[in-house]
Amino acid sequence: MSDVLTVPRSRRNIELVLLVLALAVAVGANYLAGIGREEPFNDYFWSTALTLGLMSLFIHVILRFRAKYADPVILPLVIALNGVGLAMIHRLDLSAAAASPDFTPVAPQQVLWTAVAIGAAAVTLILLRDHRILRRFTYISLIVSAILLLLPLTPLGLEINGARIWISVGFGTFQPGEIAKITLAIFFAGYLSTNRDLILLAGKKIGPLQFPRFRDLAPMAAAWLVSIGVLIFQRDLGSSILFFGLFMVMIYVATSRVSWVLIGLAMIGVGVFVALELFSHVALRFDSWINAFTPEVYDRAPGGSRQVVQGLFGLANGGLIGTGFGEGRPDLVTYANSDMIIAALGEELGLIGVVAIVMMYVILVSRGIRAALGTKDGFGKLLACGLSFTIALQCFVVIGGITRLIPLTGLTTPFMSAGGSSLLANWLIVALLLLISETARRPAPTGPMKDSFPEVLGVNGKPVKKRPEKEATR
Repeated sequence: MSDVLTVPRSRRNIELVLLVLALAVAVGANYLAGIGREEPFNDYFWSTALTLGLMSLFIHVILRFRAKYADPVILPLVIALNGVGLAMIHRLDLSAAAASPDFTPVAPQQVLWTAVAIGAAAVTLILLRDHRILRRFTYISLIVSAILLLLPLTPLGLEINGARIWISVGFGTFQPGEIAKITLAIFFAGYLSTNRDLILLAGKKIGPLQFPRFRDLAPMAAAWLVSIGVLIFQRDLGSSILFFGLFMVMIYVATSRVSWVLIGLAMIGVGVFVALELFSHVALRFDSWINAFTPEVYDRAPGGSRQVVQGLFGLANGGLIGTGFGEGRPDLVTYANSDMIIAALGEELGLIGVVAIVMMYVILVSRGIRAALGTKDGFGKLLACGLSFTIALQCFVVIGGITRLIPLTGLTTPFMSAGGSSLLANWLIVALLLLISETARRPAPTGPMKDSFPEVLGVNGKPVKKRPEKEATR
């Protein structure tokens, strides 16, 4: 009796159906945002619908030819999140324009960045045939990360709202740290996949825990110093948490050792204590978190809690089903279209709407983790886990800060907040996750090439041509 071989299916048709549903959500949200202000079919509505429709179809066609076994759920989820974010930014622009005729709308620029970001993801899918190629650039990624993090400290850097994390690029501003989270993930994945055995086996065992040697702590110490440096010199608490959290998760995935987590938590504790004692902006941030409803703290400038409290009142005003697009007052919250966009969505979509958005993020992250579990190479596993956790940690830090679970930071909500650099970086993450998922779901090669060259398979299961060293003679 012969074994029945199950051949994986590409699922691209399923992706196309889900894309239609995602576009319906995005276009419907933009229609509701406009009808709330009696402007449903304006130029912005059509430009958003055409941009999302054409660009999503473009990247879908690329996946059919370049990565036909890629996960069919990731792209529709991101299109839906991106579209809802564009709708809320447009809705906030309408309120701001009604209050001030001289207001410059943010939404058209965000649509342009959406087209650029999706285009960059498409180019990545075309040029990068296999994610394993990135492993060759492990230490180059470290150098690039250092350059990106140092750029805001050069004369190109700009200080906005007390944080120096932007640079001037002529036509606007750009946040290099958003790209640095990708290059750091590539470095961590490459380093840990190469040195995993050394880190895992060497060290001293104390009770049930095995602690690493001091020399093997160098990467974690470097990650910790990078995080502290970002906190001190750039005054960016959110990026500091993100970078160190990224490394902690990746080293735990690589080693499965709880001792690394304990060491990391101890280093975080030391860093928080030092920062609270030495840096006033960190102390003010924690004070506005703990004493948010104190009148002196609420009206304090800078470092007041007005933004947090107004966000909480907005969420409370939304209730279970929300006020509806255009019927709330999310414009009362500072930076409602970027840092506080979840509060704005919570007021007008209610608890049900916010839960739906959170569930979309949960599914997106879980698909990334599924890709990590499915791929066979250690570098791909670590990279997919790191990139997926980056999205998860950003969502946790942002939503936790808005709901006053943790101190408010300057991180953006992936795919939804206004900001071109964040949108570009997150779409590049999507492209990498699609590539890794394609490797994980691709059917195994069959025939003589399976035994001859298992390490040089292309992205579609086609072997790279390579002459064998010796040929058998008849």
